[in-house]
Amino acid sequence: MLYEESEFLQLSGIQHFAFCRRQWALAYIEMQWQENVRTVEGRLLHEYAHDNSIKEKRGDLIISRGMAIHSRELGISGECDVVEFHKSEKGVPLVGREGNYQVIPIEYKKGKPKTNDVDLLQLAAQALCLEEMLCCQIPRGYLYYGETRHREKVEFTEELRENVAKIFREMHKYYAQRYTPKVKMGKGCHACSLKDICLPVLNKESSVKRYMEARMKEESAE
Repeated sequence: MLYEESEFLQLSGIQHFAFCRRQWALAYIEMQWQENVRTVEGRLLHEYAHDNSIKEKRGDLIISRGMAIHSRELGISGECDVVEFHKSEKGVPLVGREGNYQVIPIEYKKGKPKTNDVDLLQLAAQALCLEEMLCCQIPRGYLYYGETRHREKVEFTEELRENVAKIFREMHKYYAQRYTPKVKMGKGCHACSLKDICLPVLNKESSVKRYMEARMKEESAE
């Protein structure tokens, strides 16, 4: 199945969906969003990475910033923070350039490496888009973390690729149904920029209240 452009979801949404499906639905289906310190700092870092006025060519290396990408197979579109093109016989040709180039996507993140795979999923999704657009194979990419100022290599394994495709299929299903999942309290709720919209504690308490009211009605009926 190939998606039409009108059906494309935002690629960057995969990290929100993997972190919390409700957060993704609130932001991308209900179009609700709030910024906190973390999101502002992350946005500023990405603005630098996407600054198209910064163009670099270092010998056999070409650096592209804010490159627009898409995939009809996954039904997504977005931008890469940075894509490096390294001149190599094993690479692919680029329009207006001599020789072949290997493609390496690089995603910028504000903090430090996470214990989950949300960043890996986003980077792998970018690689899948680039592979479809440029008819090439991309074995690896890098995550650059602002706190450590260090690149972390990410291998695009078959398992990671399949997980990306699976998650986007689920996202398309939710989006088509306009479905917003219920609250599931977790450690990440306190740092979530949407906690004042989601109101996880209030929603949780509301669920308990409804449960108690239902139990009381059952006891009264007996």
